[in-house]
Amino acid sequence: MIITRIVDCTLRDGGYYTAWDFSPELIAEYLVAMKAAQVDVIELGFRFLGNQGFKGACAYATDEFLRRLEIPSGLEVAVMVNGADLCGPMDRETALQRLFPEDAATSSVSIVRFACHYHELKDVLPATSSLVDRGYRVGVNLMQIADRTEREVREIGKLATEWPLEVLYFADSMGSMAPEDTARIIGWLRVEWDGPLGIHTHDNMGLALSNTLRAAAEGVSWLDATVTGMGRGPGNARTEELVIEAEALRGRRANLVPLMALIRKHFGPMKAQYGWGTNPYYYLAGKYGIHPTYIQEMQGDARYDEEDILAVIDHLRAEGGKKFSFNTLDGARQFYRGEARGSWCPAEVMADREVLVLGAGPGVAAHRPALEAHIRRTRPLVVALNTQSEIAPELIDLRIACHPVRLLADAEAHAGLPQPLITPVSMLPEGLRAALRDKQLLDFGIGIERGRFEFHDTHCIAPASLVLAYALAVATSGRAAHILMAGFDGYPAGDPRNDEIEAMLAAFAASGLQPSLVSITPTRYKGLPARSLYGL
Repeated sequence: MIITRIVDCTLRDGGYYTAWDFSPELIAEYLVAMKAAQVDVIELGFRFLGNQGFKGACAYATDEFLRRLEIPSGLEVAVMVNGADLCGPMDRETALQRLFPEDAATSSVSIVRFACHYHELKDVLPATSSLVDRGYRVGVNLMQIADRTEREVREIGKLATEWPLEVLYFADSMGSMAPEDTARIIGWLRVEWDGPLGIHTHDNMGLALSNTLRAAAEGVSWLDATVTGMGRGPGNARTEELVIEAEALRGRRANLVPLMALIRKHFGPMKAQYGWGTNPYYYLAGKYGIHPTYIQEMQGDARYDEEDILAVIDHLRAEGGKKFSFNTLDGARQFYRGEARGSWCPAEVMADREVLVLGAGPGVAAHRPALEAHIRRTRPLVVALNTQSEIAPELIDLRIACHPVRLLADAEAHAGLPQPLITPVSMLPEGLRAALRDKQLLDFGIGIERGRFEFHDTHCIAPASLVLAYALAVATSGRAAHILMAGFDGYPAGDPRNDEIEAMLAAFAASGLQPSLVSITPTRYKGLPARSLYGL
């Protein structure tokens, strides 16, 4: 007899929006609601091995934290571990001991799930024996299962039989599967694996619940969901719907009142704030196997309108977008055509001059009167990144942009701006060059090599195709005397873009050829020296 188990992983999957920082009030009400709704297992968070940037308690779900919670009797507690944490430089047993200092007998955790990719499976599976020996029940969750062939899926099932797994999960990570695909993968797994199966679905194409229910009809007994579908991008199957369907599967009546109150009070407002849930963009991402975080990032950036997002999806469809990277979205090398080359020499206008670079941060608008007074008094060469327009337009001499996605998003705006645009013209796709054909363009080439800068008369090498890296390289190639920077405030703590820019600034400092560099408005970047605009 198959016993269907409902697993809610809201505080784990939803943490991507809140940095796993949920209020004690929300967690307490969540626990009561899960018990009333007949949920069997609650995955209360990750156990991350690394610690960069602030993350809340549910990112680490320590035994100390869990013991402070009033977990209703009958609710089993699970945590998730990223399989990649067991494939790094730290040996597996040391990592496991650090992640699980207590045995199951004294821990609030009874179930551990490892999330891993196909290539990580052989390194992760041995960890299951170690934890089972210490009293834990263990599952493995295979991500991006839709990318695997029948031979690979059957191999996964065969490998799983060699280890003491409680359950073998598979995840439709890109939300690209239809119910027929779900049934086919279950059939492939069943050739070798006859133990319990679990499924974790994403809702790109609006099929998360349908795929989950089809899996249940095919004998899958562990079913994941989250409250209101809270999860990255399009989110997941919704707990409030799955528990209704599960009543017929299990013959157990759910009390939905606490869950509906939880949604009204907490998760409804959060959904309005963060905007998870499917839409046509996520549908296309699911259809073409594109990581949903690309859509999430573009929808959070006001510069991407409907046509821009569709153009990026079309590019990622052709170039591949299964793995999300800020470097791919904000500066991917594959957009540039051929060797670094250009025809414009910035030294013609920058040699021995002070160059003021204007970023997009709030520091420009906040200190606009003083910036404008400084420009009128000292007459630096003013270069604005992208379409920055927070100061008087007649004070801006040049604009600079390099990433084709941003250029595409800003093409119409650039057409209406009077300043010449520095950009790697001859290296851009033909369609983009056509979109900018009415603009005065200064062709300065760029090549991407991680961790290094090079400066040449008409082109540069930069560690990333960030427009800031490009601007610093242009000014250095142009033999500027000094570089002043305004509007480089930095991102909120924990945002990975801070690390990317700090690494770029370190590479710039290490080049040994750069002019003096200083921020004259507030900045969080430790690698960027700062002085006060008001003391100049």
